[in-house]
Parts: sequence; structure tokens; C-alpha cells
Amino acid sequence: MQFIKMHGAGNDYVYIDGFQQALPDDVGELARRMSHRRFGVGADGLIAVLPPQSGGDARMRMWNADGSEAEMCGNGIRCVAKLVYDRGHCRTSPMRIETGSGTLTVELELSGERVQRVTVDMGEPIFEPQKIPTTLSGERIVHQPLTIAGQTLHVTCLSMGNPHCVVFVPELTDQLVLGLGPKIEMDPRFPQRTNVEFVQVLSRSEVLQRTWERGSGETWACGTGASAVCVAGVLTGNTDRQLLVRLLGGELSLNWSGDSGRVFMTGGATEVFVGQWEV
Repeated sequence: MQFIKMHGAGNDYVYIDGFQQALPDDVGELARRMSHRRFGVGADGLIAVLPPQSGGDARMRMWNADGSEAEMCGNGIRCVAKLVYDRGHCRTSPMRIETGSGTLTVELELSGERVQRVTVDMGEPIFEPQKIPTTLSGERIVHQPLTIAGQTLHVTCLSMGNPHCVVFVPELTDQLVLGLGPKIEMDPRFPQRTNVEFVQVLSRSEVLQRTWERGSGETWACGTGASAVCVAGVLTGNTDRQLLVRLLGGELSLNWSGDSGRVFMTGGATEVFVGQWEV
């Protein structure tokens, strides 16, 4: 089976071109095996790029490194758009890509005949606790105390098609990300687990972000997470609506539109190599 290794700001996935080949029966197990960084290709998960089902131009399904299926990936969808365009499956921009959290529109920036950067309409954030989901109380979970492992943090929770818990901190440390990140992810107050963003504010227009990603551990970037950080920054008064997010793997530009209420994310999409996997 042929695969393509791609990344968006260092958030790397194995991509399967489902326009050209069929998926195996147990994709979750395949994702777990291929994602292993010692015994597999090495990735944050696996993304299948498929023909559309609901009027879009393409469809994506994604699995985390632990084999669990997730709704969406902001960095992953940019690479999906690049794969679809560069391989000639669809040559339109804007392009509509079906995901587990709805159909999203992407705008392509080309260099010659290949996609270099992509802007994704990430949609409107979801604040209702039961839809995130979280059992934390309140109409909106903004800068709310959360005690984990004897330490009290202030968290802002929302969904960008998948659940996020954003924590603004004075300084990013391994103790926070690697120590508290997995504990917050698995806390029973997040019944479907959650992604966790730790954020250090540099200015009203720039932040540093590290993410403990649900089902994958720390990743070098998280697009839906950066979108959640942009929204949380505005809600908590830490940042403006236009925000540069610096991640371990690169930078993403975010804009939470005051007119439409939608979040727009812009970043690169890079193909690394093509390989064969024995199934």
C-alpha cells in the first residue's frame, strides 16, 4: 500500500490516497502501527483522503497515533488540500473538504502548480459545555478554576469540531505539558477526553503554544488547538482577534472574525516523502 508522509507546521501524519486505493478493514490498527516512531513510519496519526460523499470536493478521515478516530485536524486538512490538488483529484480553489465535524472550505496559495499554503475556514467555535463536551458548570467555561493533581489552573474550554481546554500560563514547561497534559486529557470532567493547549502570551498579537493532543501525546503543532487559543485569548482578554501562534514546528496565523464569528487559520503544507507499506 502506498502512503505519503506530510506535515503542517511539524504536525506529521501518514496519508493514504483513497482516490487511488482501497483502505484496509482495520484502519485504526494500521494507524497505530504506522505511527509508531520506533517500529513504524513515525507520525502523529493517519489520515485517509477519500472521494466525497456529501457534495464536497474530497473527504478526510483521521486516526490518532493510538488508533482512535478523531473528528478533524486543522494542520491535517491543509495537507489533505495539498494532496488533492497536487495529485489532480480536484483543481479548484476554494475547495470543500468533508470532515467528521462538517464540510470546511479552504483557500489555496500556489507556487507554480503546487500548493504551498492553505487558509482554512475553521467555522464558529462551540461554547455550550454539553457540546464540547465537558461536565464543568456554566454557560461558558472561561478562565474557570480546574484542580488537577493538587494544582489549580484556570481553563477556557470550547470545541473547534473537537474538544479543547486552553490554559494560559506564565511560562511553558515540561512539567505542565508532559505532567499535567495527560491528566487533563483523561479527566472524567471531559467525557470524550480533550486536547490541552498551554499558552504563554508574548504580546496581544503573538503567543507561544504547546499542545498535549488527545490520543497522540505532545505534538509539534495543532491547528484546531491554535484556533481555540485565538478564541480563548479574546474571551480572557489576553490577545486580539488576529494572532500569530508560534508552535514547536512552525507558525500559524489566526483570525477570529468579529463580523462572521468564524475562525480562519493560515499555514503551510509540506510533502516529505512517498513510501510503500506491507499490509
